[in-house]
Amino acid sequence: MKWPRVSLAEALGSSTLFTDGDWVESKDQDPEGNVRLIQLADVGDGTYVNKSARFLTKEKARELRCTFLEPGDVLVARMPDPIGRACIFPGDSKRSVTVVDVCIIRPESSRIDPRWLMHHLNTPAVRNQIVRLATGTTRSRISRSNLGKITITLPPLSEQHRIASILDRVDAMRTKRHEAIALLEDLAQSIFLEMFTTPGGASSPWKIRGIEDVCSLIVDCVNRTAPTVDYVTPYKMIRTTNVKNGKVNLSEVRYVERETFERWNRRTTPLPGDVILTREAPVGEVGIIKTDDQVFLGQRLMLYRVDPKYATPEYLLAAFRSPFVQKQLDRSSSGSTVKHLPLPACRSIQVPSPPISLQLEFTARVKAIDSLKLGHVHQLQKLDALFGSLQQRAFQGDLWDNRDN
Repeated sequence: MKWPRVSLAEALGSSTLFTDGDWVESKDQDPEGNVRLIQLADVGDGTYVNKSARFLTKEKARELRCTFLEPGDVLVARMPDPIGRACIFPGDSKRSVTVVDVCIIRPESSRIDPRWLMHHLNTPAVRNQIVRLATGTTRSRISRSNLGKITITLPPLSEQHRIASILDRVDAMRTKRHEAIALLEDLAQSIFLEMFTTPGGASSPWKIRGIEDVCSLIVDCVNRTAPTVDYVTPYKMIRTTNVKNGKVNLSEVRYVERETFERWNRRTTPLPGDVILTREAPVGEVGIIKTDDQVFLGQRLMLYRVDPKYATPEYLLAAFRSPFVQKQLDRSSSGSTVKHLPLPACRSIQVPSPPISLQLEFTARVKAIDSLKLGHVHQLQKLDALFGSLQQRAFQGDLWDNRDN
């Protein structure tokens, strides 16, 4: 079925609220204020993130002539990342306004379903239009007038309701998978704290060892700059951005040529089970390598390879993430603008050293959790593929209702 294709501004019509958020400076804010200031970080890709904590008084909001949000408003981020992402504002316990780089759309209910519009704005086809219309040399931004120029398909309202309902159901299943994965990721650290710390949070009465006694190899990566290439090779560079939340995520990496790889890997080749620590940007993120891919370490990273007589990789990873070690890193880091961890501090970390039998028990439990998590990840990938397919079909007019056949 072919639906009319119109500009967003034309689809919304003159009776719709289509405006930018408000210019609220730091001096206008008040942590004790009774009006919440919604930030760019609160606008997720199809999800309201609800993470900021900025406020101003109702009097200041009225003085600035702010636009107060209503539940069901569509919020569109005019800046990355990604630019143009949209979500529905669900409401808040406080009256709320938003910042100038968030666009507010309050569609006419007799013409536009807000959730349908949100899903449409988040499609790759619309997102590509937004990227093309964005301006800015250092950081992309799309103006509200350019946002109004993007073209969308406009089916009847009843069809909008049906499309939104289908996509909402699949999206809800994706959300549940994400939540399950997040709970499993937290579970391993909870088990670590239960097994190896006292209720008060102090380390249990195990022998404390220096990290050099626990590891068979420690490698620092200082002043290592390698020429990268803009095409895929078998040789991947791990950067600080790849190390986060206990994982070394290689979904987005930079690639190098073989000669560069061999030159930088003369000291050691990272292996599965090696624990990686960030020294800067930020300090103290840690992850474990779980791939046989040919990788090497970029700048501001430390590699720790455990001595199996004293530790398991899973135990050391959890120990590095524990308050006992993180406090050491906080005390040792320095720098007024960008915090960094000096090399001597990286080699003088102390960790509790419980019996290896207990660590092996912990490792077995972690691997069982990882197996469960992997199942959820595979299901999430299938749901993501289904959602993408439904999105494409829905906004091309191909998402037929079988009851009509």
